[in-house]
Amino acid sequence: MEKNEITVRDADLCAAAQEGMDEFIAVFTNRYLEVLGGALTGENMHMLNGEQISLLAYIMFRDEVMDGGFVQLIHNGYGPFIFENPFAKAMRLMGAHDFSKLVYKGRKLYEKYRDELTRECSDEEFMALFEQFSEFDELDDAFVEMEEEVTAALAHYVDEHIDQFATIVKE
Repeated sequence: MEKNEITVRDADLCAAAQEGMDEFIAVFTNRYLEVLGGALTGENMHMLNGEQISLLAYIMFRDEVMDGGFVQLIHNGYGPFIFENPFAKAMRLMGAHDFSKLVYKGRKLYEKYRDELTRECSDEEFMALFEQFSEFDELDDAFVEMEEEVTAALAHYVDEHIDQFATIVKE
């Protein structure tokens, strides 16, 4: 099936660029989610190209890890999407080299602890996972420290390759 043409308004991009890099990226990712009906699924993934999926994956990764670390990311079901796909490679190709290395480190721990971290559990058991799998703490801390730099690198990449992420319309 042919990809949908994703359009964003030039005025929205200009306004967002004045606000900051997070807002600039959000113009794209919010539009992707709007086109997808609110969520990326196996059934609608074909509507985006690889670059668009990678940018949306980064936002999902960032939001999960900033909220609850790698443990939450994996427990909430994002492990296969992030670690079993070429997400780390895409991030490297988009200029986020150190982040790519961090994702590869996360993949090793994901592969080691996947079964325990994805098991159904109560809220209390979930909270205990953070202590049980403290190996992820170093990765969590590293991402928190590099998040602004990663987001800036991706925003710069999007700006330099904007036609891969959306068609800009002037209204």
